[in-house]
Amino acid sequence: MQQDILINWSPQETRVAVVEHGAVQELHVERTLERGLVGNVYLGKVSRVLPGMQSAFIDIGLDRAAFLHVADVWHRQEGGEAPMFARKGEPPVPIEKQVFEGQSIMVQVIKDPIGTKGARLSTQISIAGRLLVFLPQDDHIGVSQKIPVAERDALRARLQALVGDKATGGGGGFILRTNGEDSSDAELAEDIAYLRKTWARIKQAGLRLPAGSLLHQDLSLLQRVLRDLVGEETTSIRIDSREQFEQLHAFGTEFMPAAVPKLQLYKGERPIFDLYAIDEEIARALGRRVDLKSGGYLIVDQTEALTTVDVNTGGYVGARNFDDTIFRTNLEAAGAIARQLRLRNLGGIIIVDFIDMVREDHQTAVLAEFRKQLGRDRVKTTAGGFSQLGLVEMTRKRTRESLAHMLCEPCAHCQGKGQVKTARSVCYDVLREILREARQFNPREFRVVASPRVVELFLDEESQHLAGLSDFIGKPISLQSESAMAQEQYDIVLL
Repeated sequence: MQQDILINWSPQETRVAVVEHGAVQELHVERTLERGLVGNVYLGKVSRVLPGMQSAFIDIGLDRAAFLHVADVWHRQEGGEAPMFARKGEPPVPIEKQVFEGQSIMVQVIKDPIGTKGARLSTQISIAGRLLVFLPQDDHIGVSQKIPVAERDALRARLQALVGDKATGGGGGFILRTNGEDSSDAELAEDIAYLRKTWARIKQAGLRLPAGSLLHQDLSLLQRVLRDLVGEETTSIRIDSREQFEQLHAFGTEFMPAAVPKLQLYKGERPIFDLYAIDEEIARALGRRVDLKSGGYLIVDQTEALTTVDVNTGGYVGARNFDDTIFRTNLEAAGAIARQLRLRNLGGIIIVDFIDMVREDHQTAVLAEFRKQLGRDRVKTTAGGFSQLGLVEMTRKRTRESLAHMLCEPCAHCQGKGQVKTARSVCYDVLREILREARQFNPREFRVVASPRVVELFLDEESQHLAGLSDFIGKPISLQSESAMAQEQYDIVLL
């Protein structure tokens, strides 16, 4: 499937859209002041060890301490030099026996800070190159799972010979990336030398810099476009900044020469994202409702714990019978849901509520289509079958904030609930609060400061209740409208 990559650059923000047949499939946003941390290597300092949680908090110089779980700690086996995780089936060495408070430790960010959670760390360092991923603490030689099984053994043997060649120098393990499948030995050897040189710089920085220092920063979004997003199916990479085009061209010439012919400087008068109405697509990706071409629609709700997707037939009545209507809606929804997960960068636990289907062959076909569409995702996904309640449970690896968390913040009025109390409910809250205050204090007068809608209701439909309360407590109650107040906000001033 052919794809175009559009890059909209400004000094404060870089936006990348991956487009296939006119439809946006992926959106990536990086802000200069909020650049992601995944892949960065730090010299951290252990600030606290929690044996009960088998975790430690590591100070890496950020506002919040980062989080290191025992499953992400490598330890040195007795009699061996290479650190490794506990073997499968063996209990891990307790974290309190591996790290201690005040210890300096080299760590890599594997998950950005999300919400109230700090960054997640690992002591296994991996450095991604153009063709290979370098594992400096390991001696494993592997091949990407996306490469056909029949070719893996030959590629693994070829890579093993290159890694063991004295000309490339040093040890460490390597994993061949998908875009390195057809590379020559010379290209692989060049990537090996580059990655080992990078690791040498990291180690040297770790010896001379204090704890809390950044030792290695992953590539910027612009550079990751060439490293991670460009493939054989990519026909063009268009960017609207001449300066960034030249820098990207120089970077590609040195590290990703195959991508350079696809680079184009966009000189059109219209903004580059207007070519495929991408700004409108971003606005839709921030909403709850996603309309399907058939007339059905999805409702996407994101919470801290999980994301739910509900499929509805809406106005679709195209099929001859109800079962076919449901089946066709679910089939279309399967592709739309997979696309929305990529667009919104949703991760963690995801629950999909397809419309209930009676026939098993319909369920099987929808599930197969859903898994097929998820297979196009660059991020690891796992989908189960239909549960007894007709739900599909799935997970999508979460490493960065979702699009909504990056571009939005909780509403100042509803604090993210999506709804506020009615003006009448607030009026009754005010009446109860005045009665509570009257039993504790003896002011000359009570003054209610509230939003215009609440004050208006007190002056109109609720005036009788307000007057009755004033008579009951024997104190006058005055009203003051404050337009800056949200509907649920109010103050009761004792005069």
